[in-house]
Amino acid sequence: MEFAALAERAERVAANDGDIETTLAVAALLADAGAADGGEDDGTERDGSTDDLPVVVRFLLGRVFPAHDTRTLDVGPALCREAIARAAGQNVSAADVEDRLAERGEIGAVAADYDFGGQRGLAAFGSGRDALTVAALDEELRDLAAESGDGSESRKRDALFGLFTRCSPSEAAFLARLVLGEMRLGVGEGTVRDAIAEAFLAPDETPDPGDDSGGASESDAPELVASEDAVAAVERALQVTNDYGRVAVRARDEGIAGLREESLRVGRPVQAMLAQAGTATDAVDAFGEVAVETKFDGARVQVHYAPADAGPGGTEALGPRLYSRNMDDVTEALPEIVEHVAERVDAPVILDGEVVAVDDDGDPLPFQEVLRRFRRKHDVERMREAVSLRLHAFDCLHADGDDLLDEPLRDRHDRLREVLPDAAADLTLADDAEAIAAAERAALDAGHEGVMLKNPAAAYTPGDRGRDWLKRKPDVETLDAVVVGAEWGEGRRAELFGTFLLAVRAENEANGPPDRDVDGPAPAGYATVGKVATGITDEALADLTERLEPHVVDETGTTVAFDPELVVEVGYEEIQTSPTYSAGYALRFPRFVGVREDKGVDDADSLARVRRLAGDD
Repeated sequence: MEFAALAERAERVAANDGDIETTLAVAALLADAGAADGGEDDGTERDGSTDDLPVVVRFLLGRVFPAHDTRTLDVGPALCREAIARAAGQNVSAADVEDRLAERGEIGAVAADYDFGGQRGLAAFGSGRDALTVAALDEELRDLAAESGDGSESRKRDALFGLFTRCSPSEAAFLARLVLGEMRLGVGEGTVRDAIAEAFLAPDETPDPGDDSGGASESDAPELVASEDAVAAVERALQVTNDYGRVAVRARDEGIAGLREESLRVGRPVQAMLAQAGTATDAVDAFGEVAVETKFDGARVQVHYAPADAGPGGTEALGPRLYSRNMDDVTEALPEIVEHVAERVDAPVILDGEVVAVDDDGDPLPFQEVLRRFRRKHDVERMREAVSLRLHAFDCLHADGDDLLDEPLRDRHDRLREVLPDAAADLTLADDAEAIAAAERAALDAGHEGVMLKNPAAAYTPGDRGRDWLKRKPDVETLDAVVVGAEWGEGRRAELFGTFLLAVRAENEANGPPDRDVDGPAPAGYATVGKVATGITDEALADLTERLEPHVVDETGTTVAFDPELVVEVGYEEIQTSPTYSAGYALRFPRFVGVREDKGVDDADSLARVRRLAGDD
């Protein structure tokens, strides 16, 4: 499939107004991309041709690699702007691209504005150049991701420059969004899930390849025809593989039966099951009997381990690997957890848990102490001496060849205690609010964050934030906010950012007029709620400055603006209405708690939650 065809079809997908129309348009595109006979995923060669389907699926989601794959392109906004400027010609600088970005609002529109062929005297796009295919682009981006070491940034810039010079406007827009993970097509994971079912598992009404309308006439109301069983089979396969490209190929080649054969694999992380806020009364009313667990003030980890010569045939040996909630590989930073698992586990396992920092007496330390270790790449042994860690495992997804996702929590916990008893968190059953309150007091007295309330009969549903897990915390509230700006410090902190502008997610909401925000409008999709400068140590400031500087998109005097990249936890005394910030609210006496390494910007708190906390909703 030519990349130009994908980019043009993607533009038509983005132009759809309704959810059903968008899903049908994506289904038609997938049917077209997958029209060849079945084959392997990952774009591997098959009978002299390449299977574009898995690549197209991932590209639509703004990914080059499956979600479980820890490889990244590692291309920042500045590098992308430099490559665009170079491809646009000698009279265009990165600063020019940045200025145009401020006007247009997103990088795809900026890239589409430039005549990348003009500097070579091309009369028209596509003339005098080989057409870029989806498979070729995928291969080049994978090669770009593999670049490392001295000179890698320059080589990545050269590679992107070369790609942009081969692009038409629609291709350039798609490429810029893809390398920065900002696809902006209105196509989320749920849309792709439903589109896979429509394209490959629906009855005869499956949309014809190339028909972006999904086959409906102008007089017909569009509708989805794939069965609930088909959608459920796709959803289940996605949960256990975390790979939309692989699942699309399996649906096309083997149907529902093939999807149901997909299973967990040690070494391939899945999304974590999530919790909602709730009360003891909520839990008792919903579950009857409630499984009460300590809520640890730590960092979420998923443990994968397959000892050599252990477990069922076909399970390859794999030394303990640890993945964060965002599925980043954090194994190297946590050697004592690796050692603990390797010394005690003798069968293949996938475990869910928290890593907690502890003092010399084994008592828990604040969350920010965990963060001193969690993303450490250098001086790991020195930091190991400074900050000790302990694993508290609370769930078992796989043990000795058995997938346990569909088993009740109480049974999964029994398996957990079998495979790793000394790290298994305690689980207590209670059927009244007073017993839950007593368990909470005990957890707080031990220095932990509170308790989790879970349905003991519930399955483990990766990526789901359902009502089967409830988190109950003390009355002191915090917000998980996105850092969107900063001010340089003063005096001895003059080389560091000192005050940080915070925002919450505001999708599908008006951010308010720009002049309501003292530091300029928030990035699209965000609303500012205040600034924080209190509670940040010099070490934390240096770390924040190092992490945020590559994401600066604008600097005026002592004030800078960032692309939304980093989530921080902030405590506050109260939330009050305020005309100063675009959310219409401000945090009173905000205090920095720590960086949420376990959360991406899509997991940050929302403006709707701010309203609820303020008592306005």
